[in-house]
Amino acid sequence: MKEEHVRNFVLRYLEATRCQVIEKNPQRVTVQLSPDADRDLTNRSYYWSFVERTGAAPETMKFTFTFGNPQEPAESAAKSAKSGGRAGSQTSGPSSPAAPKGANPPVADSILGRYFGVAPASQRILEEPLTYGSRRLDQIFQSCRKKGRFVHLYEEPGQPQIPGAFLSGYSSWFCVNYKVELICDMKRDELHSLGINLSTGEVAENFMENISRKQLTPRLPANTHVRETISLQTALSMLENLLEKKLSGYDYTWAKEANERMNEEISRIQTYYGDLLESAEPEIKEEIRLQYENRKQELERQYLPRIQISAINCGLFHLTRETFHEH
Repeated sequence: MKEEHVRNFVLRYLEATRCQVIEKNPQRVTVQLSPDADRDLTNRSYYWSFVERTGAAPETMKFTFTFGNPQEPAESAAKSAKSGGRAGSQTSGPSSPAAPKGANPPVADSILGRYFGVAPASQRILEEPLTYGSRRLDQIFQSCRKKGRFVHLYEEPGQPQIPGAFLSGYSSWFCVNYKVELICDMKRDELHSLGINLSTGEVAENFMENISRKQLTPRLPANTHVRETISLQTALSMLENLLEKKLSGYDYTWAKEANERMNEEISRIQTYYGDLLESAEPEIKEEIRLQYENRKQELERQYLPRIQISAINCGLFHLTRETFHEH
């Protein structure tokens, strides 16, 4: 995952979770987290339980996320501080804005400050580099997985709806994104995006790619209605049957070869431990047999061919188009 991809993904996440962007440039972004993002990223479960019990206004944290080489933003910030020394001479710190005269200390306005005498989180800015594999970026991935397991969206009509005009109908599509893992001593992952029309039963593959250019909204537009006849449970069963049928047509030479490699490895350890058992003392033969069984189970876990299917996320999409088939 390149630096540009990380940056675009993080900015989209911040926008989707309604975080307040304070400052942004290609190397960094400073934001005040929204309550939802703060809950997922800061590990302050005790603080949020305190807010829920007392009804206090939440004080979310501020972060400066840097992208790429973390040294570059620091160097540019140092140069900026040298060039703007006069402007910064009136501030209490290198990154703190000048406080208005007569203003109360921020701690006095904080409920945590009144009870515990600590500075509110909103007055501190933590800086963290976001690179692929970093702990904070992994937290953002987990937050996206948790919040994006199910979506419910409507396609925006092409023309503005006139009040009192006739109702236009939506076609409802149920989409599931599956992850298929083909596993032996090697592994291959596949993503299958399948959608089914809840009115006609038509199934469309690469569903997310088909709707990627559509304008979607979480609100039902005016003068529209939704048509559905197939239940979600039935639709899910139909998609699973389709995926199973598709996988049954695969070439499974790889599984046969994996079984052959597994049998060869088991044959080797059988010969090795068989020789040990013949020459071993009676009191340690049971220990050798246990070692053989454990090693055999390890080889089976490593080589045994198998397919694992998991649903990554799903969604209900109401579209103006009845079908994806070309006429």
